[in-house]
Amino acid sequence: MKNFKFLVLFVFILGSCNTSKKIELPNLSVEKTTDSLEIFGKNIISTSLFERDFALSPNRDEIIHTLGEYKQKRRFLVHLKKENKTWSKPKVMNISGEHQDIEPFFSVDGKQLFFASNRPLKNNSNRKDYNIWVSKKEGNKWSTPIALDTLINTEKDEFYPSVSANGNLYFTAVRKDGIGTEDIFVANYVHGKYQKPKVLSKNINTKTYEFNAFVNPDENLLIFSSFGRKDGFGGGDLYFSTKDENGDWQKAKNMGEKINSTSLDFCPFYDAKTKNLYFSSERSSINQKKYSIESLVEYANSIENGMSNIYRVKFDTNDK
Repeated sequence: MKNFKFLVLFVFILGSCNTSKKIELPNLSVEKTTDSLEIFGKNIISTSLFERDFALSPNRDEIIHTLGEYKQKRRFLVHLKKENKTWSKPKVMNISGEHQDIEPFFSVDGKQLFFASNRPLKNNSNRKDYNIWVSKKEGNKWSTPIALDTLINTEKDEFYPSVSANGNLYFTAVRKDGIGTEDIFVANYVHGKYQKPKVLSKNINTKTYEFNAFVNPDENLLIFSSFGRKDGFGGGDLYFSTKDENGDWQKAKNMGEKINSTSLDFCPFYDAKTKNLYFSSERSSINQKKYSIESLVEYANSIENGMSNIYRVKFDTNDK
């Protein structure tokens, strides 16, 4: 019964995603600063399914996020476009829908889209690992994605690409030269080519898990998730770091209980214009001690069922 209801809901949302009809979405305003934590785009972006990975285009007229069904065996990139103050309905991107596509990130000029995917590589279709891909904007569509070279993509997983204005690529990986279980790396971009990735210092990485790092265009703000730290609140917290006068990342700080919960909080995106932090969270509204079948079904099909939604709230590094 539960599976059936989720299936019906999933099909309904997919049907909605497959039309580009324009709709007024006042709750999708990306121009206001949000002082109190809120779920972003209720019933449009954040639903009872699994949503994560918010990306806003530099000219602020495109939103891309990841949508998955409740077991996350199907995940793809969903796109909304704003024209004349009106947003289109969400729809699956022309480059997505067949494989596990997650974690979109716009280049600073908006002409490239980076993301992670387990789609087969051209020279090795048997591999099932996640790699970092890039697509170029061609008119109103995106070009066939190309995998980054083997200096970046290995036979293990690479996740969560984030690119500064100078082209430096930050991403998550498990590598022999890492510090912990999962680490954040940077590959500098020099003369049009990526250099060998380097693991970030112990001010960022620890012996536990660090993942899903967002870097701002000026490359002086890093926001990421970590699990297993002593100052954590539970299932994985968001941390931030800024650079010192020597250009080195300072010791990361927990972003606090205003943002973090006892559940997994991850996939950050920071909008410098509004100072809004967008992030994904698996927190839920479950509070009843005793459930009936009806109330359980209602909860399972609600937005705050712990399946991950996209949240936003103002964050200013000067306040910390």
